Amino acid sequence: MPKPISEIRKPEIVHAAIKAIGRDGLPMPSYDSIAKEADMSRQLIRHYFPDPEGLMVAVCDALAAGYRDCLMKGIIEAAATERLPIFLDFYFNFLAGNPKPKDDAVYDAMFSLAAGSEAVRMNLNGQYNLLQYTIAHEIQISNPAMSQKACREIAYLFVVLMYGHWKMVATLGFSEACNRVTREAVDRLIESYVRNYHDPDLD
Repeated sequence: MPKPISEIRKPEIVHAAIKAIGRDGLPMPSYDSIAKEADMSRQLIRHYFPDPEGLMVAVCDALAAGYRDCLMKGIIEAAATERLPIFLDFYFNFLAGNPKPKDDAVYDAMFSLAAGSEAVRMNLNGQYNLLQYTIAHEIQISNPAMSQKACREIAYLFVVLMYGHWKMVATLGFSEACNRVTREAVDRLIESYVRNYHDPDLD
């Protein structure tokens, strides 16, 4: 089914906003800078996105879709029965032939905007809660004896570790050799839970 005429140019505008943020960082890019990047008029940008906050939420959605599409492509191509290593390798950019999107600095900018925008904050909250749930599910499949609570804890720690890692690597200029260090740390974290996890709620 074709998109309505009113929706056709929106992806171009969102992509231009992502490029402008990746190049210039914050504050939020102006309509003029996005129009220049998209090769459109400022008035056309404002027609599609009269509210700058709405545009930033659309940027968040586009970033999430980029990750989702790449990850699903990697899972389909791997044809593996166990998906947890694929998920972990993807997020630390070790999935051969299927690199994760190079948008970490843009994600950092979105987190900065989230401090002053409830709409952006709630969008990112939803994204990272879904990631936590997905990773917890994959950990449970790979380790069926582990409790759901333990799987959720590991998944939460993964989200925290993964985001902090990319913030340092992408934005602060740490070496990408840290990818291996952090990826292996996640494996050790899972192993430690398998061996030593104790749920105080069961006492």
